[in-house]
Order: sequence, then C-alpha cells, then structure tokens
Amino acid sequence: MTRYLLRRTFGAVIVMWAVATLVFFMIRLVPGDPIGAILFDAGDAQAVEDLRRSMGLDQPVWVQYGLWFWNLFQGDLGASIYGSRVPVSQLLAEALPRTLSLAFLSFLLAVAIAVPAGLIAATRRNSGWDTSVTFVAFLGLSMPDFWLGILLIILFAATLQWLPAVGYMPLSEGFWPWLEHLILPSIAVGTAFSAIIARMIRSAMLEVLNTDYMRVARSKGLPTRVLILRHALPNALIPVITVIGIAFALLMAGAVVVENVFAIKGLGRMLIQGILHRDYPVVQGAILVVSAIFVFSNLLVDLLYSAVDPRIRYD
Repeated sequence: MTRYLLRRTFGAVIVMWAVATLVFFMIRLVPGDPIGAILFDAGDAQAVEDLRRSMGLDQPVWVQYGLWFWNLFQGDLGASIYGSRVPVSQLLAEALPRTLSLAFLSFLLAVAIAVPAGLIAATRRNSGWDTSVTFVAFLGLSMPDFWLGILLIILFAATLQWLPAVGYMPLSEGFWPWLEHLILPSIAVGTAFSAIIARMIRSAMLEVLNTDYMRVARSKGLPTRVLILRHALPNALIPVITVIGIAFALLMAGAVVVENVFAIKGLGRMLIQGILHRDYPVVQGAILVVSAIFVFSNLLVDLLYSAVDPRIRYD
C-alpha cells in the first residue's frame, strides 16, 4: 500500500505540473494582456512599458516560466497583477474555504437524497416509486444549476424571504449564519449530482439483486433489510464510488457558475475574475488548486475501493 501511495502521489504531482504548465502557456495565447486590463489603454507608452517591466512581463515567455516554476517550487504562487498586488496564496486562503464549504454541503445533500431514492427505485422496480424517482432524476439532470439558482433566489429569498439571496458567512460567525447562506447554492449545485448518483445506485443495485448469491441469500429467508443493506448495497458501491469521486470534483466546476449567481467570493468567482483581468498568477494558482482536488479525489476513490471490497488490494 505504501509503494502504491508513493507512486500515485508522484503521478499526481506530475499531472499537476503538466496542467499548470499548459495553463501557463495557453493563458498567454489569449488576446490582450494584464497591462491593458489595468490601464484600459489610458496610459502613455512609457508608463505602459515601465509597468510591464516592473511585473516582469517584458521578458521572454520561457524566462517567465522558469521564474514562475522556481518560485512555485519554493511555495510562492506569486502576487495578483490586477489590484493591490495581494499574494495569490492569501487570495486562495480566503476563497478556498467558501468553495469547499459549498461543495461539501452540496455533496452531503445530494448523497442524503440519492441513496434512499436509488434504493427505493431498485427494490421496487417498475412501480410508481421507480417511475417517480426516474422522472425526478431526469428533471434534475435537465435543469442548469445557474437557472435553478435564480429560481431558488426568486422563490425563497425574494418572495418568501426565508433565506438570504447572496453572500457568505464564515463558520466562525456561527453555524446557522453559515448554513443559511449555503442552503440555496447547495441545492442548485447538488441537484444534478443527486440525480446522477440515484440513477447509478438504481442501476448497480438491479444488477446485484439479480445475481446467484443474492438468490441463495433470499432463499435462506434472510430479512429484506439485511439482504439490501448487508449483501446487495456493499457490492453495488464500487461503480457508485467511482461516480461519486468524479462528481465531487465536478462540483467544483458547478460552483464556478453558482458562486457568481449567489455572489460568493469563492474559488470559482476568483478564477473567472482572474481570466477577465488577464491576472496570470491568480488563474495559474486557482487552476493548480482545482487540478489538485481532481487528482486527489481520484486517489481517495481508489483507496475507498479497498475499504468497501476487501478483495481489492494495492501493491
């Protein structure tokens, strides 16, 4: 297991380096540069050149890449070009907890809805319950998260005034203020996620319930609850865990749009503003963090395989 973890960690570092390198060069292919975003073509030529030189943007791209990589190796992500030159690490420290809070709450909400729904649909196949779960799942998959977020704001914030429409409160300010600001965006992000998991659980459970060992267990007179929870569900979780791991990472992508709808200054909003302002260090730092979440989510999924199924071992 130790050798496997070392190999996967080394591979994760290589993947993150490749992604960061690709982003470094691709963002510089986009028309425009940070100086134009800062001055709006209002400065004279000498002022523009001086500003570009002070930021190191006058050097060749390969020199900029070498300096960036050396600073990254030392743990320095650079400073934001646009604004007051705030360190990127400080911006990430402020934005990442908000995005992780949104993703984690969306994940919990989706799993809490999807697991019972998938089990009910599988154990009562072709019934009204099965049809209802399938219909709601298709409905959840078809609704864009930003559109659902706007509807939730109109209904629960503007009309009923039950929950705040925008903003974020840190957990240090209290559990309820933190939760009430995340309920609506979590529903918007987690709805499609719950639909995917419910459909996957239904499909996996139907396959397991038709196996020979389940027929034998049923013939022994085991209670239905024992059959489902102790025999069928653990064997159906392998494909479900795969989907959950990938979808959790994709929640970060969904948060990019929803954070802008609900004015949450998280990682997604930080990334979009960095792209609009051609803020190279901010974009590079944000993409590096997102790629790390994707890579290590996949690693966690692999480790969960062996926890769910003792037959799976890594050397």
